[in-house]
Amino acid sequence: MQIYFAPMEGITGFVCRNAYEACFPGSIRKYFAPFITASSRKALSNKEIRDLSPENNTGIHLVPQLLANDVDAFVQTAERICAYGYDEINLNLGCPSKTVVTKKKGAGLLAYPKLLEEFLDGIYTYGEKNGICISIKTRIGMYEPEEWDRLLALYEKFPVSELIVHPRLQTEYYEGKPHTECFERALSKSCCPVIYNGDLFDKNALTQFAADFPQQETVMIGRGFLMHPGFSDRQMLWRFHDAVYAGYCEQMQGDTNVLFKMKELLSYLQVGIRENCVREDEAGGLSGETDQVDRQIAKQLKEIRKCKTKREYERAIRMLRQF
Repeated sequence: MQIYFAPMEGITGFVCRNAYEACFPGSIRKYFAPFITASSRKALSNKEIRDLSPENNTGIHLVPQLLANDVDAFVQTAERICAYGYDEINLNLGCPSKTVVTKKKGAGLLAYPKLLEEFLDGIYTYGEKNGICISIKTRIGMYEPEEWDRLLALYEKFPVSELIVHPRLQTEYYEGKPHTECFERALSKSCCPVIYNGDLFDKNALTQFAADFPQQETVMIGRGFLMHPGFSDRQMLWRFHDAVYAGYCEQMQGDTNVLFKMKELLSYLQVGIRENCVREDEAGGLSGETDQVDRQIAKQLKEIRKCKTKREYERAIRMLRQF
């Protein structure tokens, strides 16, 4: 099965991608960059340029992602991006954030079918004329699963290179179970390749998905690879952590900036840290001590969140690794 790495704003930039590829070489078919908000006026920021620059993504198949609802803004920003050698753009129709949705962007655009159709017509006309593939990452609607059939029919009007489906509504954010029946309908009705995204948090979930959808060739994983990097063991989890930390220390100035990034990453990694410790306790016949160990880990994670310098952080991480 081929695996795509989902874009996560503020986390899966080039430092994270390079660390992941170093730890799990060749395991990811495509990495998707966190979205860039399209603009007809603003040039790409220095941060966005660094994230997309080929020299910062050596050996990585990277797909830039745009957040947009205006054809001119999409086209002008896509041209700035493609100047760096890219020939594929992913359109974000899945972000559920209220600040995005209220601007009729991300999943918010799904509630305006006429505007969405006019927008898609414009960007796909541009894409076909200029040899740019445009894929879509989408939710199944805003309020009701019944919206999905209308959206699917709309997508079928355009040469979508890939349709990445997170089968939740905007209003569900990341809560509740994905509507896998909607994904099944996409598989049966769509003429383009369909990619599944949603709640593949560990190896067991991926194995079960493969059993439920044996015909599916590609999935996209995001939060799962930050909770359980590579779905591998504790040693590799810490190796990934160290590679990300080293990357941020090299690329960023000031302890505060580095620690902000690492604390954000640890909000996901802590899931794998705790689960690894629980498995090791149970394997060693120490199941009665599991709750105590978990409390100690939670206490140490709280101490890490209080760290203000890299020295404090490194000392606290060494303590956490002892569990």
